[in-house]
Amino acid sequence: MAKKPPRIDMTPMVDLFFLLLIFFILTATFRVNDAVTVDTPASTSNTVSPEAHIITITVSKDNLVLFNMDNGSDSSEHLRGKILKAVGQHYNMTFTAEEVKKFEVLNSFAVPMDKLHEWINAKENTVRDAMLSGIPMDSTDNQLMMWIRFSRQYYPEYDVILKGDQDADYDEVKKVIDILLDNNVSKFNLITTLRSVDVSLDNI
Repeated sequence: MAKKPPRIDMTPMVDLFFLLLIFFILTATFRVNDAVTVDTPASTSNTVSPEAHIITITVSKDNLVLFNMDNGSDSSEHLRGKILKAVGQHYNMTFTAEEVKKFEVLNSFAVPMDKLHEWINAKENTVRDAMLSGIPMDSTDNQLMMWIRFSRQYYPEYDVILKGDQDADYDEVKKVIDILLDNNVSKFNLITTLRSVDVSLDNI
């Protein structure tokens, strides 16, 4: 009898590959680019910061303070939308369902409450970036404190990350830290760039 060489049919494997690819594309959450570029200071710490349920406060090199909080590992929680509506209610502001939906997929913001409608409804990210002026932290109107307070009210387990540019004014960073302490946030992560350590024979 004539012998035929063994043959593996790869068609099911290709079908499975495309099914997995489509699944990952549909379930992936694409991250929006940061509004400002931050050159973080260097350190030798290799501790990895959490990736979900985090509040990120960024201080740029020109002392612009930005705020961001994510929806957590489960996007169905809609934490960003709930926090937006709570802060808006505190300032006697209302947001439409469309505005809440847009806000949930946007990244860090640095505008006062009276400019937030305009920032959310901007057509392009370049327009939003041009509007960034910082979140008020005055003693008379400390909006950053309100954002932190309502964020932790809806999700007390939020981890806080402080991301400061190495050229940022220390007094501005200290002001942010004082606000965190006033909100009983005594534990937070500082984002740094991992720096290599030169080890010589004298150090061993």
